Amino acid sequence: RIQRFTCKACKRSFSTQTFSSSYWQKRPDLDARLFMKTVGCMANRQIARDLKVSPSTIDRHVSRIARRCILFHHKMMQDSPPVGEIVVDGFESFEYSQYYPIHHHVAVEKENDFFLYFTDSALRRKGRMTDAQKRRRQELELRLGRPDPKAIEKDMRELLEVALEGSDKATVHSDDHPAYPRAIKTLKTAIDHRITPGSQHRDKNNSLWEVNLLDLIIRHSSANHKRETIAWSKRRQASAERLVILLVWRNYIKRRREKARSSPTPAMERGMMGRPLEIEELLAGRMFRTHC
Repeated sequence: RIQRFTCKACKRSFSTQTFSSSYWQKRPDLDARLFMKTVGCMANRQIARDLKVSPSTIDRHVSRIARRCILFHHKMMQDSPPVGEIVVDGFESFEYSQYYPIHHHVAVEKENDFFLYFTDSALRRKGRMTDAQKRRRQELELRLGRPDPKAIEKDMRELLEVALEGSDKATVHSDDHPAYPRAIKTLKTAIDHRITPGSQHRDKNNSLWEVNLLDLIIRHSSANHKRETIAWSKRRQASAERLVILLVWRNYIKRRREKARSSPTPAMERGMMGRPLEIEELLAGRMFRTHC
């Protein structure tokens, strides 16, 4: 039963459901069950079969949860301490087909694995192609346009501006991508840029370990980012939505070490929370974009 109310001043009505995260949902039970399945390497159609609903229902609920995760992370970052040392990298995937590769640029705080922010860039298909594939790429570029050749530089600048907001100086670790130094030169923050060659062995002794670990977690936990999959994202928007759900799970719910049950979450390491976040807490109460 939903209790309704009427304001005696303006005569507008509302209910307890108006401020619920399941506002206007026919299946309010799905969100909590759906959240862990998206980071458990299940594709949308697999989730739909498991929950006995339509795939389009799952698409809408994933998008709704993602918007909530964006607002939650934004709210948590407003009063958080500034960042002093981060690791950045580009995570390559594709949307719709392999003619549309994309880069998700990710920033991770060093020492505590906190996933700060990400952007995405449309890329031009590269690598070995047959003559037919080259002709197909040319046809698509003539019809739809060629991706911005400076997309990586522009999005890396945005990534660093957001991740280092409030910091006067910082240390940035990255690989030897030539676009990164050009992006760093345009920032107001004084940055000590430390480059680690991409060919260096990627173990715990590597300076880029935190972002390399995040790349592994994304590949492992997201069906749409597997190396060989039929569950790839059909739109870059959908790819970003799933990634922001993983961001909240990684930062606030998942503990840093799998084999240590008492291991803190990255948010606990930063002093942002005292215990791991429960999914019911994440979904408790409606969050309004205009209030953030």
